[in-house]
Amino acid sequence: MSMTMAEKILAKASGKDKVEAGEIVMANIDVAMVHDITGPLTVERFKEIAENVWDPEKIVVVFDHQVPAESIESAENHIIMREFVKEQGIKHFYDVGEGICHQVLPEKGHIVPGEVVVGADSHTCTHGALGAFSTGIGSTDMAMVFSEGKLWFKVPETLRFEINGSLDKYVTAKDVILKIIGEVGVDGATYKACEFSGEVMKNMSISERMVLCNMAIEMGGKTGLVEPDEKTLNYIKKRTTKKFEIFKTDVDSPSLETMEINVENLEPQVACPHNVDNVKPVSEVEGVEIDQIFLGSCTNGRLKDLRDAAKIIKGHEIADNVRMLVIPASREIYKRALNEGLIKIFLEAGAVVCNPCCGPCLGGHIGVLGPNEVCLSTSNRNFKGRQGSTKAKIYLSSAVVAAASAITGKITDPRSLER
Repeated sequence: MSMTMAEKILAKASGKDKVEAGEIVMANIDVAMVHDITGPLTVERFKEIAENVWDPEKIVVVFDHQVPAESIESAENHIIMREFVKEQGIKHFYDVGEGICHQVLPEKGHIVPGEVVVGADSHTCTHGALGAFSTGIGSTDMAMVFSEGKLWFKVPETLRFEINGSLDKYVTAKDVILKIIGEVGVDGATYKACEFSGEVMKNMSISERMVLCNMAIEMGGKTGLVEPDEKTLNYIKKRTTKKFEIFKTDVDSPSLETMEINVENLEPQVACPHNVDNVKPVSEVEGVEIDQIFLGSCTNGRLKDLRDAAKIIKGHEIADNVRMLVIPASREIYKRALNEGLIKIFLEAGAVVCNPCCGPCLGGHIGVLGPNEVCLSTSNRNFKGRQGSTKAKIYLSSAVVAAASAITGKITDPRSLER
């Protein structure tokens, strides 16, 4: 029987030769991740049902949301997790400053193709860029995973996006996924495995593929997936010696639906308040005045984003009416950006560079917006109140649009600066 990549991975994880979309399976978990916000609740529930975790080698704990601790409450959460890590002998613990969980896990070699990865964070679907079935779950479900090493899944149908054409200058992976979400809608792929393929995907780097998989959840997807290729193997072999198995989708799979996406002549895209699917070409929103730029997050805080933004900003100053926050997604990225001189470019332009963390993405303690303020963010969500005040407005864009807008003080098409 023909199966999709998602079906094949779940079949293997549940000890079956084949599974079908809609079937309920109990799958063995290969990697389980919590962070400083979801971890304490997981620990609380776990202690109600078990004494020892099923496998301390397969659990990863990352501090990334409220770091360094900005309140007594968050400091207490950190203490809870540090004590739990020590008590359970959890080897893979990344304390304050290592970076965002969805960047740290692949960087540190925890993600390989063909595995089932769960994280107590909705953007865990990012890791499907390396060919793993990776999805977000709640803290209570994670407590069961910590205890048993298993979790039930309903096998999802697969919606495959065949992305073809060529991307113009200043048009990025972020623009592609925003275009897709704008067409499909926030619930257009509910509980489906969103698979990204086509010539455009073949040409994208691993970091760019992560952008698309990261935002699969923003159209309701259960996971995002990209079939592993030579780029995947090169990325993984530099980071781990873990054994893995590669799965690919059979094109005649009964549960496979394909959607053609043509990105020829696509212009930069912007998601407007207050929904991720409220997407418009940048030409339709140019001129909107902004108060803050946020360059970072698990979507666009990677080295390529910093490089792209620095190329535009170099030699310029941030507009007087704008504050720009630059937050690398991990310590590794921060160090490389420092060595390449990118951090110096941002600082000389007037930006504020912060430690690797989620930053204002969750409305945390860095860069919170006040009433009626407008932010252009490279993150993945723009819901009302997401980054602070419910009266603030958040627009989402790529790093290059954010950089161009930081110079002018209003939403700007980067191509207009060149003209």
